[in-house]
Amino acid sequence: MILSLCLASSQAALLVLTPILAALAADLGVSTAAAGQLRTISGLCAGTTALLTGLAASRVGLRELLLAGIGVLALGSAISAATPSFEILAVAQLLIGIGVGITYSVAVAAAAEWSRPDERSRVLALALLGPPLAWVVGMPIAGVVGDLSWRLAWVAVPFGSALVALFAVFRRPSTQPTSVRASLRVVLAAPGAIRWSCGELLAYSGWAGCLVFVGALFVESYGLSLAATGLVLGAGALAYIPGNLLARRWVDRHSRALLIGLALALATTVALLGAVRYDVWSSLAIFSALSFLAGGRTLVGSASGLHLAPHLRLGITGVRTAALQFGYFIGAALGGLALGAGGYKLLGLAFSALFVGAALPHIWPRSRASEAEAYESLKAPERAT
Repeated sequence: MILSLCLASSQAALLVLTPILAALAADLGVSTAAAGQLRTISGLCAGTTALLTGLAASRVGLRELLLAGIGVLALGSAISAATPSFEILAVAQLLIGIGVGITYSVAVAAAAEWSRPDERSRVLALALLGPPLAWVVGMPIAGVVGDLSWRLAWVAVPFGSALVALFAVFRRPSTQPTSVRASLRVVLAAPGAIRWSCGELLAYSGWAGCLVFVGALFVESYGLSLAATGLVLGAGALAYIPGNLLARRWVDRHSRALLIGLALALATTVALLGAVRYDVWSSLAIFSALSFLAGGRTLVGSASGLHLAPHLRLGITGVRTAALQFGYFIGAALGGLALGAGGYKLLGLAFSALFVGAALPHIWPRSRASEAEAYESLKAPERAT
């Protein structure tokens, strides 16, 4: 529950911009397009911070890192609510990016470190329910409160959830740092890490890109209001939860098959989302199926990464978080090009290609013996660092 709250507060800080973007831009005297770059700022900062988080593994415990990450999140949210100018709001997004990068990475690593091996998949699955719950609950709250003031949305959603998470983490006993300094070079040297990280980046680019544009698809295809669109997206996102919970039953024994199968199923479904737009209900059904599959793929990808190198978990989860945040950047950029060139049908095909690409690293043959030998040669020098 504690880790789920931490991930929910991180997701809340990212999603709150979606319903209030236009109001925020008008109030601060900037274009909506310029205001949209705030998400780029926080995303790039979060990804960079996540890659560096592993460097702190040998000096600071996971509980202390979580407190620091959520504290920075709360500070950035408070500044965002009180900001007198767009420039200061941009600085606040830098703080939010730092907080998200730390919190996401540490919370997923803690799911493995704070649980027994036989319950690790269950704990990880429960922790990963935080982001979709933030979407389902936080999006409607941000929309309703944002009608009163976009500043209140920052207080009600990310700042409020960060305070709750801070209180929960503070009650947990202090933890000791690990003996390994998990730099990016060391993490990527682990057997299978590059293969896994490439798959994660492509999968997150496809899923994050879909989340960026799916609201516009409903508005432009069916003329829905913003309030109705928020309800539709929240309803579709609910399917993420059972997808997550079901995948944990098979992740320990069939992770590679799931990584391939779910990625290819996502590729087919997102192509249908762009091409088949008969009415709201048909698109909602397809988006719900997409969310269900994404929930399973996210859990399996995270669990597979944690099994790569147990002594480098914080570094591995840092790479995972960076893949998610950079995925928003790649997905938004590719999606914008595809949408401008060929509408939502080409948009769906572009994201479909990303999901197919996410399956390829796991389809490519690999030598288990050579990877195990490389892993054993890696462990000794890294413990010395």
